[in-house]
Amino acid sequence: MMKWEKLGQIFDPTEHQLPNNCQSFAQAPQVLLFGDFARIYFSTRRLDENNGKYLSHVAYVDMALNFKDVLAVSTHEVISLGKPGCFDEHGIFPLNVMRHAGQIYGYIGGVNRRSSVPVDSAIGIALSYDEGKTFQRLGDGPVLSASLHEPCLIADPFVQVYGGHFHMWYIFGKGWQHFDAQAEHDRVYKIGHAISADGIDWKKNDGREIIASRLGPDECQALPTVIEIAGVYHMFFCYREASDFRHNRERSYRIGHASSTDLQNWQRDDNELSLGLSDAGWDSGMTCYPHVFACQGQIYLLYNGNEFGRHGFGLARLLM
Repeated sequence: MMKWEKLGQIFDPTEHQLPNNCQSFAQAPQVLLFGDFARIYFSTRRLDENNGKYLSHVAYVDMALNFKDVLAVSTHEVISLGKPGCFDEHGIFPLNVMRHAGQIYGYIGGVNRRSSVPVDSAIGIALSYDEGKTFQRLGDGPVLSASLHEPCLIADPFVQVYGGHFHMWYIFGKGWQHFDAQAEHDRVYKIGHAISADGIDWKKNDGREIIASRLGPDECQALPTVIEIAGVYHMFFCYREASDFRHNRERSYRIGHASSTDLQNWQRDDNELSLGLSDAGWDSGMTCYPHVFACQGQIYLLYNGNEFGRHGFGLARLLM
């Protein structure tokens, strides 16, 4: 069993001034390491004054490598939202960042509103030319979007380079369901995989669900993150029931685990984790949106807690 030590909440967005007039949420934290500090990107929110709905923007916090001391919080726009009608017009969640061949890549989880259902999504790409302070799109369109067997909700990119190829794990929508006459539609989505030679043109296994569902066919899986430990690849993700999950602790997000030796076939075993809900506090009702990384000989896991990250994110350390 993987033994994790929870180190507690390390960032609360309400304690800082955020860019784009955002006031709350620090969702889907993603790490870019520098020599003596870690830059943690996250998605934060503000209300659109035109319709009262949220817009998700990207911000970051620079932290010392003890992951206790906040060095700086971005006050500028890290990446603009997409142009009208584009896949990321109404939000970016997440911005997955990685270094490769001397460049800093940013994979955009773009959100755009729809009329019959709340949103759709696709994945784009951007590069940073100023050490990760800002990102510039390579184009206004996505690099991964809906296809024959993945009809909607292409989102949550996580990209790494293994064996000279770019690997992307992401989620794809199976469709929308109306569970309750008094509630809005809810979505069902699963984790997929794609490969690329250059990080731009992707080949995916269209419609293949790579992680077995534990809660039945309507289980929702989100935000995969992968790390290699001693020759075995470990994926962490979050999963929940498809309905009644927002305020019901028993049906809300939990963090799951799967392992692989070939990056293609994954064996799910959530029991490998010792990372459940806390008895009280910021992660007592939900754990979600994990991001795993290695730093100074340790393996860490960032994650969000209650209310999908409204109150920021915390950190856990793998006990080796």
